[in-house]
Amino acid sequence: MKSFVPVAEALMKPAILAANRCVRKYGVQPDRCEVLQDAHTIVVRLTENLVARIVTDTEGPRQGTIWFSRETAMAAHLTRQQAPVIPLHPDLPSVAHLQDGFAMNFWHYVTAIDDVPHPRDIGITLHQCHQALQTFSEDLPSLAILHESLTILEQQTVRDALSLDSIDLLARHLRESIETLAPCPQQALHGDAHMGNLLMTTQGLLWSDWEDAFAGPVEWDLASVIWNAKLLENDHATADAIVQAYASCGTAIDHQVLDQCLIARAAVMSTWYPILYPNPSPERVQKLQQRLDWLGELE
Repeated sequence: MKSFVPVAEALMKPAILAANRCVRKYGVQPDRCEVLQDAHTIVVRLTENLVARIVTDTEGPRQGTIWFSRETAMAAHLTRQQAPVIPLHPDLPSVAHLQDGFAMNFWHYVTAIDDVPHPRDIGITLHQCHQALQTFSEDLPSLAILHESLTILEQQTVRDALSLDSIDLLARHLRESIETLAPCPQQALHGDAHMGNLLMTTQGLLWSDWEDAFAGPVEWDLASVIWNAKLLENDHATADAIVQAYASCGTAIDHQVLDQCLIARAAVMSTWYPILYPNPSPERVQKLQQRLDWLGELE
């Protein structure tokens, strides 16, 4: 059994210190500091079954708790519906907490296993989440990530990283996608349903990270999960199997809408690259250029 050595608070990052202070207010005493992810959000295990997710980019484009509040509300609903998601922690209020300037929420720890999800399971579990979200009663902004991305394009960080031609290309595709997708049937979505937000666990395949939740066509989440396989890796078999598994659950897929969502997803990801990866590796640079080249070929 793995033992955990307490970490002196003086050695902890301010975000982790804030999470410790927050949970103590609810009578929880942290006994470890096991960092599971450290990026724009930090994910840290504080007890045997308690994980905190904390926004560390306090000067980024998303200030306050609005986006985290959406995520927490959706995760609470999905947890109650027993959908295939990492559940919120039952002993802490299911809200977005703000402590010492850091937005955070709290999750039940699940044990990851080293296994690759089957495409059929990806499509089926995504459909199960969508089915559960049909009864989600809170209003969500329509196509929020697309509208937000148009605003992000105006930020100096993005304008310094991308050429004017690339910015114009992305803006055109974002506007065209909003115009095309706005009339489509919409429901609550994951919003960022890529493979990195799937976790193989001892409890099965679970979805995580609902921060980008918005209202839109279900094809958006499908486009998000198949984009890399279909357009970066040329793995059409995996992409097609995911879509077929989703459709086999009884929901018809509009392939024209799916194609538009693939375009929109590429534009959104390209827009956010300078923020998500301020010092990109050569591989990241190549992937961004592949997205931009693909979008350019569509014109």
